Amino acid sequence: MTSPDTSAAQASGFPRRIICLTDETAETLYLLGEQERIVGVTGYATRPPEVRKKPRVSAFSSAKFDAILELKPDLVLTFSDVQAEIARELVSRGVTVLSFNQRTIAGIFDMVGALARLVGKQAEGKALVDELARGIDEIAEAAKQFPRRPRVFFEEWNDPLISGIGWVEELIEVAGGEPVFPELRGCGKAKDRVVDPAEVVTRDPDVILASWCGRKVNKEKIVSRPGWAAIRAVREGHLYEIKSAIILQPGPAALTDGVRAIHSILAGVAGAASATGATDAAPVESKRKRAEEIALLRKGSRASLK
Repeated sequence: MTSPDTSAAQASGFPRRIICLTDETAETLYLLGEQERIVGVTGYATRPPEVRKKPRVSAFSSAKFDAILELKPDLVLTFSDVQAEIARELVSRGVTVLSFNQRTIAGIFDMVGALARLVGKQAEGKALVDELARGIDEIAEAAKQFPRRPRVFFEEWNDPLISGIGWVEELIEVAGGEPVFPELRGCGKAKDRVVDPAEVVTRDPDVILASWCGRKVNKEKIVSRPGWAAIRAVREGHLYEIKSAIILQPGPAALTDGVRAIHSILAGVAGAASATGATDAAPVESKRKRAEEIALLRKGSRASLK
């Protein structure tokens, strides 16, 4: 016998009650115009703002299994090995689970296309991928005009220090920079991308971009690390926070707002126009203010140690 909750989904051939345990699949469904299929989301879902009205049933590495079952999903979407135990538990409880594992720009395009096909929106999915690709190409073209490509350290976690996540490293290159740990981008698991803080000093990046998943970046802690005062990015005040919601979710946000944020920062550092035509309107003054801010942070951190 077919239950009333699933008969419509089975008749249409497409899932009707989807739970998204990461932000990027929820955002993608909204962009495809299929948000009515979403019956539950991760607590980290923020894009678009109206997704906050959906029932919240998980963090990133933990989930409210009873709440998920009460929503009677015909499909739950998860991401990567970090949510493997969640997926395992849901499968053991009879729930259909699809786990994505996109780690590159091309992988994000594939995720969008696959999700579009799952909800019968193949043409719309292709149009969305084409739109995202055009935006990336525009930024890459603008970055070619940079007089130099700043060397960038991207910090995705502080303890242990983690860097090199694949799609972010690619977006740094698109935006006009050069990652200082290019060898890490092929390492999927975070534990394989742990870096020695002393090695960051050795590689001496021009820019530090920080995004701590679910937490506000503490710049004082960053600049007070042993030896980091000598890093060019710290000396010149080029330490910036990028909100994790627009860069650490491997989906449309990273390919739009995320890469644009990186590009805007790097354009200012390189003294070039950004893809939007904006320039660092007051380069000397803004750089001086950033340098003064970092100097104050360094001074404060030293005082706290006395």
